[in-house]
Amino acid sequence: MALAGPAVADQKPTVVLVHGAFAESNSWNGVVKDLEADGYPVVGAANPLRSVKGDAAYVSSILAGIKGPVILVGHSYGGSVISNAANGHDNVKALVYVAAFAPDAGESAAELSGKFPGSTLAPTLAAPVTLPDGGHDLYIEQSKFRSQFAADVPAAEAKLMAAGQRPITEAALKEPAGEPAWKKIPSWFVYGDADKNIPAAAMAWMAERAKAKDTVVVKGASHVLMVSHPDTVAKLIEKAAASSK
Repeated sequence: MALAGPAVADQKPTVVLVHGAFAESNSWNGVVKDLEADGYPVVGAANPLRSVKGDAAYVSSILAGIKGPVILVGHSYGGSVISNAANGHDNVKALVYVAAFAPDAGESAAELSGKFPGSTLAPTLAAPVTLPDGGHDLYIEQSKFRSQFAADVPAAEAKLMAAGQRPITEAALKEPAGEPAWKKIPSWFVYGDADKNIPAAAMAWMAERAKAKDTVVVKGASHVLMVSHPDTVAKLIEKAAASSK
């Protein structure tokens, strides 16, 4: 049985949304609402945030269970995941990067975030949580979460996001990515020019390198523009879907 996907030929592609570090699947709620209102089947993947290779394999398994075309969307570190997860899936027709990394083979999220000046994430991280295997989980300090991660989100909502943030392993941020699917699959980019996690210059550089079909820059938007500007994100996803036919 397919997890989701069109039952008939004229139905719209399934949109698979992959969240990044310090977020969770419900960070896409506003985008999901818009997409479903326009008739798109949607799957919000629960990204494990353990390793690029492992997380990509997990998302790949979700893609394998979907019949029909897919638009694969990643936020932040989720961009690294979708870049690898789409490989081998001919039904993935477009990649959409939402304030996301689009690494080439051998590049890591940590490397790309420091390629241009502007990221202020490191000083906002809480003391690492030591895991049973000796690795470390990273969180943003709750008191600094809104300013760093979600400055254009209402304070009450940002407070809830801070408490429910999903940690990422330090190793995942430093792990070299595999061969990227964006070299073969058309891509679209959207990001905010007030992003404090990934400098806007880095995202512009990655979009240009990937020969993005379209790049949307949202003035004043934070790193979580899928929360603060869901309509803009949904419109770009739908544009990618329309262009993939």
